[in-house]
Amino acid sequence: MFAERFKNRLMLQQQTGLYRQPPEVKIRDGKYLSIEERRVLNFASNDYLGLGVSEELRQRAARNFGKYGTSSSSSRLVSGNYSIINKAEKEYASYFGYGDAIFFPSGYQANLGILSTILERGDTVIFDKHIHASSVKGMTMSGANFLGYNHNSMPHLGKRLEMCGSQQVAVLTESLFSMDGDLLDVTGLGKLKERCRFLAIVDEAHAFGAIGSGGRGIAGPVADIAVGTFGKAFGFFGAFVLLPEGFKEYLFNFSSPLIYTTTLPEAHAATAIDILEIIERSEDRRKHLRDVSQFLKEGLRLEGFRVTGDAHILALEIGDEAKAVNMARKLLQRNIFVLPARYPTVPLHRSILRIGVTALHEEEDITSFIDHVKGASGELK
Repeated sequence: MFAERFKNRLMLQQQTGLYRQPPEVKIRDGKYLSIEERRVLNFASNDYLGLGVSEELRQRAARNFGKYGTSSSSSRLVSGNYSIINKAEKEYASYFGYGDAIFFPSGYQANLGILSTILERGDTVIFDKHIHASSVKGMTMSGANFLGYNHNSMPHLGKRLEMCGSQQVAVLTESLFSMDGDLLDVTGLGKLKERCRFLAIVDEAHAFGAIGSGGRGIAGPVADIAVGTFGKAFGFFGAFVLLPEGFKEYLFNFSSPLIYTTTLPEAHAATAIDILEIIERSEDRRKHLRDVSQFLKEGLRLEGFRVTGDAHILALEIGDEAKAVNMARKLLQRNIFVLPARYPTVPLHRSILRIGVTALHEEEDITSFIDHVKGASGELK
């Protein structure tokens, strides 16, 4: 019965253009991937500063894993509460200007662990309708009441807040949205926070490291809690959450995803400290990333394409799901790899090519990308 159900649902996915079958990547070489015996230029990466292929970071991580070993072999709440992890968390809290911090094995688990624990039945959470799937899952697991507001619309959020009156409210959003590529209206959110008392939880996964002073993101002035990830601009794995004082103790006692998970190894924490030092002195990488991202956005628009995005994530509007898949396939044939984002990642019939620009890209890569997008688009007309 299960096999028949799976077969039918997969068939439906194929018929609606929503079937997913990621290509097998044989090797990664800087900004290139080896796919189907060809070397392709990668525009689907979240390695925004190029640290994931940095020789300096590779050597530091190797040294740390050689010193500390490969596993913590315990949850944080048993024998895994190592001093080096606490040291790293304190350094992250200090660097980003928060009272405390805590590490998680992944960004998805961080959102689950934070939201399902801090929020509870009787609370109200008001969320941007374009937040990440992990935030949606964590929010629904909490048992709290929830209301969506129109994407990045501070007027609509204000109306939602007025509806809540004196209830205990949290607002959940992102600073750089992972698919739309637009930036949070920090000033607008700050003005609402002055008028209405709420807990602001901001996912800065795509911003930390890549934008803001020293890579500190943009939401610091308004975010009570901020979620970051090592798996994007930091070129590593795992996640970190920046917190007010006292919240970490509460999570240690009540966050199931934290309590019942083997913690990240000591070597991870040691490497995280090294990464923070690299991030601080990466202004040249951040400037280059801004420049090539703007160059790509302007170039695509000059060619008549509809493109959104305020930073290094750009959304090339396609619409039809099958067309988005075919467009990505045509580009792969031209040695360009880019993600066709479809429902439920984006709204139905609002498919995009989600373009991830990195500091590894040069202007000639951008020019080549634009030329191939033109060519592939012409073939599909």
